Amino acid sequence: MRSIWNGAISFGLVSIPIKLVNATESHSISFRQIHTEDGGRIRYRKFCELEDREVTQGEIGKGYEDADGTIIPITEEDLSSLPIPTAKTIEIVAFVPADRIDPLQMDAAYYLQASGAPAAKPYTLLREALKRSNKVAIAKFALRGRERLGMLRVVGDAIAMHGLLWPDEVRAPEGVAPDANVTVRDKELDLADALMDTLGEVDLEDLHDEYREAVEEVIAAKAAGEALPQAPEPAAGGKVLDLMAALESSVRAARESRGEEAGEHAEVKSLPQGKTAPAAPKQTGGKKSTAAKKTAAKKTAASARKSTAKSGQGTKKTAAKSTAKKTAAKKSTSRKRSA
Repeated sequence: MRSIWNGAISFGLVSIPIKLVNATESHSISFRQIHTEDGGRIRYRKFCELEDREVTQGEIGKGYEDADGTIIPITEEDLSSLPIPTAKTIEIVAFVPADRIDPLQMDAAYYLQASGAPAAKPYTLLREALKRSNKVAIAKFALRGRERLGMLRVVGDAIAMHGLLWPDEVRAPEGVAPDANVTVRDKELDLADALMDTLGEVDLEDLHDEYREAVEEVIAAKAAGEALPQAPEPAAGGKVLDLMAALESSVRAARESRGEEAGEHAEVKSLPQGKTAPAAPKQTGGKKSTAAKKTAAKKTAASARKSTAKSGQGTKKTAAKSTAKKTAAKKSTSRKRSA
């Protein structure tokens, strides 16, 4: 993998030469801007406002625009000589438990690659220390023109670094949550828990970008001059009027998708610990139920007797003929033995 930054990790008095490489890559499909009338590419050209001419990439530098519009040129040499230790060093400032880091602060991810044989021993030392402590390292580093915050953790046999936003760059969730006074019933929570349990876990390796695959199919179809794949019918939307019915339907659909019997009910009973369990089949007791069962049994027996009586009349003659044949056969056998 190609490195994007070379420097060192500062771990107290220990210095570990490393290379910074991207830990992620994008597989999204890129489009070009075209002229819709003839399909020609649309390109951007860079012009100098003062000379009114197109300039090459080698002639382009950086500049800071002051409040009055004045441009102050800033060169790479100016930035490389910044009086801060993180210009070429990932400076570890603390070790903290991983749960101290708010996921909202997570930014780009990188791998830290040991640079050369001398870096192998201190690199391994830092990696094993992080493993044994069950902590992550908080560090400061400079990349692409500004100082950043980072979190170092162990991934396999490597050390990874996640760029972190500064705490003041994370917005507070003010005005995001519903401001209406809503009451959620215990049974609704039980059904939500049942739905979560029914959906279960997923292996993230099995997930893939279906949108990208669909776009690739469209591109392939257009390139081959074939008909475009048809989009499925959109799911029925609208306002949910009955939350309980929606939850029960969701649990039932999730169970069916997992191959469970479709006839299982989505009803859930609360346990003392607040967990959920499948609803047990209801049992009806009492004298009325027993009487109903006896009445049904009598009707069934009477129906069976009638059926037997009708079929018996047709079989009496058959039985008599069969008996006569057996008697004749016995007499014949007896005569043969006497002879």
